[in-house]
Amino acid sequence: MGKPIVITLDGTSASGKSTNAKRVAKALGYSYVDTGAMYRSLAWYCLNKEVDIDDEKAIASMCRSWKTELKNEEGHIRLYIDGYFPSKEIRTAKTSAVTPLVAAVPSVRKWMKAKQRECIEFGNLVMEGRDIGSNVFPDSDFKFYLDASLDERLKRRVADGVNENLAARDKQDSQRSTAPLVIPLGAIVINNSDMTAEETSALIIKEVRTKLGEA
Repeated sequence: MGKPIVITLDGTSASGKSTNAKRVAKALGYSYVDTGAMYRSLAWYCLNKEVDIDDEKAIASMCRSWKTELKNEEGHIRLYIDGYFPSKEIRTAKTSAVTPLVAAVPSVRKWMKAKQRECIEFGNLVMEGRDIGSNVFPDSDFKFYLDASLDERLKRRVADGVNENLAARDKQDSQRSTAPLVIPLGAIVINNSDMTAEETSALIIKEVRTKLGEA
């Protein structure tokens, strides 16, 4: 057997990464990894432990000491903390607000990169995030970058009942010093402003199957 295949889906907020990654993983029978949830989990943990979010050293220390474990639950790989996965807690407005700050800490990104690479122990993956194709699995042959107009992405957030300053988040993600949001080298760029999730995922699946057929 060859090494596991990793399909990377990077992109801006509300560009459809999660929806399409889940659809692609299900269609191909691969495991799905939401790396954003990992950063959200650390943000939630720091809030829960009353860590000063402006103190990078304190955040880094917490990241080194928390007890975590990767588990594959029906094809969805999750990061458990002390045997618990905070599915609802990591989606609150408070956690969302501090996640970019936690994710910008260099040592946190180093820890997350190592942990995310461990996911290949579960086999073929569809992994979505903001630096997967550029930093975590830069050698992947299956790299995609999703984007959409700011207006369209704002509409999607509102439809989900979320009020978020996407322009500010884009700036934070693209300007951080460690593993910033960029289009990975060799990635297929998909602007899905006028596309449905079905159309977007179908395009990705077609490209992957074409490459697998060529291989």
